[in-house]
Amino acid sequence: MKTILSNEQLQLTIQRLSHQLIENHYPFAETVIVGLQPRGIFLADKIVAAIHENYPDVKLHYGKLDITFYRDDVHKELHIANQTTIDFDIENKNVILIDDVLYTGRTIRAAMDALVDFGRPAKVELLVLIDRRFNRQLPIQPDYTGKAIDSILSQKVTVDWHKPEVVLH
Repeated sequence: MKTILSNEQLQLTIQRLSHQLIENHYPFAETVIVGLQPRGIFLADKIVAAIHENYPDVKLHYGKLDITFYRDDVHKELHIANQTTIDFDIENKNVILIDDVLYTGRTIRAAMDALVDFGRPAKVELLVLIDRRFNRQLPIQPDYTGKAIDSILSQKVTVDWHKPEVVLH
């Protein structure tokens, strides 16, 4: 087991990512943030909180998207659905998708399929905490990355929000 991000590094990374979003999207009038269920919402919650910490008066549309029934393996294994809460219009908006770990790209593909049911965004950007650069099955790359790592198929990245830390097994 190897620590990729310690608690302190994780907090700094969240601050950096939130500042990058502020630089590119402030005042967020044409931008919405969507966390991917189940694990991406923990990071999205922290990013949104960090933005509000810096700009408490900013009006930020934040939703949570469940992609369970858009997955290409939905019929192969049992998945428990989560709740989708997008109570705002994404038509012609910049959408920031947030997930914890980018690996094969299949989750993001499913998220984009699900997102289209809510409207047609002007642009979709991807923010991930960890980018596992190798073994991508689809041509999907993040716009905002906390940390890029090299790993092999047998390894697993775990984001533990209780400690908090990120480890490679």
